[in-house]
Amino acid sequence: MDTPRGRVLSVHDGAAHRHALVEVDASLRCARCAAGKGCGAGLLGGDGRLRQVDALIQPGVRVHEGDEVRIELAPDSLLRAAWIVYGMPLVGALVGAGIAWAAGANDLGAAGAALGGIIVGVLSGRASLRRASCLQRFTPTVTARLAGP
Repeated sequence: MDTPRGRVLSVHDGAAHRHALVEVDASLRCARCAAGKGCGAGLLGGDGRLRQVDALIQPGVRVHEGDEVRIELAPDSLLRAAWIVYGMPLVGALVGAGIAWAAGANDLGAAGAALGGIIVGVLSGRASLRRASCLQRFTPTVTARLAGP
């Protein structure tokens, strides 16, 4: 996926980091999504074209209101987000189905156990996202100033 570009609406200092409110064109998609072969993440994004994102400003990057900037999310953070959203429910389903199989449950029981595992996986993911340290990891960062007003 291409790194999104945005326009800085405002810059403010936080307790530990500088932040920028960045307006990003949410309709931009990676080449796979544009070809209709993406992961489906765009289906949940709504139909709004412009979104405002509160992003950290990387140390050493100087930005002002009106600047065009590049924002990124660290690749390891993308993998962790994918684990929370897809992996935890999948593992829950597999564990639930495995327990049902070991217990000798019928098909309906196995399906119910797999569904229960999915629910446990989703709730576990939500619980991990509620921790401040986890949410901070998924905060986008302004990594470069591309152009000024």
